[in-house]
Amino acid sequence: MKTKAVRLYGVNDLRLEEFDLRPIRDDEILARIVSDSICMSSYKLAVEGAAHKRIRHDLAKDPIIIGHEFCGVLVEVGKKWARKFKAGDKFGIQPALNYQGTLWAPGYSYTELGGDATFVIIPNEVMEMECLLPFEADAFFKGSLSEPMSCIVGAYHAQYHVKTGSYVHEMGIREGGSLALLAAVGPMGIGAIDYAMHADRKPSRVVVADIDDARLARAALILPVVEAARNGVELIYVNTKDIADPVAALRALNGGKGFDDVFLFAAVKSLFETADRLLAQDGCLNFFAGPTDPSFSASLNLYDVHYDAHHLVGTSGGNTDDIRESLEMMAKGRLNPVAMVTHVGGLNAVPQTTIDLPKIPGGKKLIYTHKRLDLVAIADFAQRGRSDPFYAQLARIVEKTDGFWSKEAEDWLLAQAPEI
Repeated sequence: MKTKAVRLYGVNDLRLEEFDLRPIRDDEILARIVSDSICMSSYKLAVEGAAHKRIRHDLAKDPIIIGHEFCGVLVEVGKKWARKFKAGDKFGIQPALNYQGTLWAPGYSYTELGGDATFVIIPNEVMEMECLLPFEADAFFKGSLSEPMSCIVGAYHAQYHVKTGSYVHEMGIREGGSLALLAAVGPMGIGAIDYAMHADRKPSRVVVADIDDARLARAALILPVVEAARNGVELIYVNTKDIADPVAALRALNGGKGFDDVFLFAAVKSLFETADRLLAQDGCLNFFAGPTDPSFSASLNLYDVHYDAHHLVGTSGGNTDDIRESLEMMAKGRLNPVAMVTHVGGLNAVPQTTIDLPKIPGGKKLIYTHKRLDLVAIADFAQRGRSDPFYAQLARIVEKTDGFWSKEAEDWLLAQAPEI
């Protein structure tokens, strides 16, 4: 059958092409992708090309399909997996396969499997590693956002603390403790606030710091202080842009003390050093942001590591349990990652959007892979709608949800948008 996909041939060489998919083998599954969200990791893949660690092909001869935050519907199931899966099942995917010690991952390492495609072949190892996951939430975009949410879930689980006199690492943020989230009103930071408020293991206080009033106001609208309080969490938003001593100011918001857990969402040297100075005794710093510079470094107070038992954790992606937790919390309505989405487009928009991603403001760029649409900010729907009835209707729909994407908006787009 025919598929259309965005394939990587080399550094920033992304091409939307149509080609034939072969018949599936007995241990494979044919799937229809519905949505994918574009990740900064795909941008890094594009700028590195064949030098990327997850590439395993000669890209010029065997280009790979990009995109790893996707979900869809199974179309045909090989007989090996027929007892576990069936045609019509909705699915999400954990791209970090960890297969036989390799770095292989959908969206990086496969010529027939990636999120920016109409149809794909899912190979045996995805099922063998239990990385093809049932998806029960009511909208496909939530499935696409389960992968970035799993990165957040994994980061929370990777934190650890040690009781005085013990060598046992107690995994997770300190329950009932204090949490600082720095540079945290971007899409991943918002997800981290959401999880802190609604997970089973909660801090008692969360201080969210950033330097952009508009983004802080948007975060407070999405995740209000009063909702956090209903969940037993004191939530404080603060702009540190004009504060002469942000360390002292943030500690003051925590009763003059350091924080048990600190997450950093921007790879900025000075901000890392600020995060280090915010830690309490036995505090754990999670360097969540992924730097693009392989020589990125910053100072760490080793005196405090020795005498105050400070910990440093770096996480990159979640595991299968993390993505299961994300999907289950979404299905139960405990997590709603809709605030991550700020732009919507079709498969045709993927190549340029991926290359330009750092220059495009906002959060997640959500792609509906069977559709031909420019990438448009949700905030711009009304303006586009002055000359285009399609966007006029989308603007009316998202107005009902305070300007956020929704199941109703997705359903209407899937029914009305032009096919690719």
